[in-house]
Amino acid sequence: MKKIFFLFLLFVSIHACSQTVFGYWYGYANVKTTGSVSNYLVELILQPDKNHVTGVLNYYFKNTYRGIPVIGNYDAASRQLSLYDVPVTYYGSINNFEVDCIMNMRATLRVAQAGSTLQGSFNSTPEYRYTCPEVNINLKLDSAVSSKDSVKKAISEFKEYYQVWKPSVDDTLVTVKVIPLKVINYVTENEFTKRKNVVTHEVEVESDSIRVDVYDNGEIDGDIISVFYNQQLILNSQKLTHKSIHIDLVLDPAKNSNELSMFAENLGLIPPNTALMVIMDGINKFEIPVSSNLEKNATISIKRKKKE
Repeated sequence: MKKIFFLFLLFVSIHACSQTVFGYWYGYANVKTTGSVSNYLVELILQPDKNHVTGVLNYYFKNTYRGIPVIGNYDAASRQLSLYDVPVTYYGSINNFEVDCIMNMRATLRVAQAGSTLQGSFNSTPEYRYTCPEVNINLKLDSAVSSKDSVKKAISEFKEYYQVWKPSVDDTLVTVKVIPLKVINYVTENEFTKRKNVVTHEVEVESDSIRVDVYDNGEIDGDIISVFYNQQLILNSQKLTHKSIHIDLVLDPAKNSNELSMFAENLGLIPPNTALMVIMDGINKFEIPVSSNLEKNATISIKRKKKE
């Protein structure tokens, strides 16, 4: 009987611990807008005390990494976590001029055998409601590092910070280096001609040769692309990730404009197929977001700058 009672208490204790929001939470947040996907990588460290919660929110967005103290409360009965007055970088901010949206976070704790999650959203306070859209958040508990000592130390030693990362060429992670030779794929080439080529950007470069690095733009969602240069297939069915697909290109001096086109092999999990093309000519760097679908090919027009 004592053994059964002990096991019952152990079960209740474990069950009670599993209902807490204590620990290290990792995941992502996405801006809820039509035709736009902006992704934040998020780390949330929480220390609840009765209904009161303190902690640290760290997130990486575009080229900015921020650490912010957070406060709120947690209702164990409804499993609702609330954090208040959190400054979240506005998704439409440009480099070197970022604007904060003051938002409240509300999330629900979900407990399963596969692990605990926090699912919810950031919503703007009344004064920002017309300019700052909802940001959906999905975090997963890392129980392996969520010890009382590590959480307490992280919160007690925390200092608010704001860091802008400016990568150099040496920081580029190259997953594929492409030699721009014509690739034979009659199915892709035939489908390419059926879709409309839309010139979305025009750039003028200082050199006769350029470096192109292609990444997924936004959440990594399985986008697969092919790349055409002056109507010739040079890259076939490559999956986009956070690592670059590196291409070295030489401009054709006989053409007034050289065209770099992105052909969508699929739409990924989040349509349309989006990529970031970084073009460097040795002097200038152009960061160009492109978007293709099953009807249109996004094309960048590249011109050699005329010598004065």
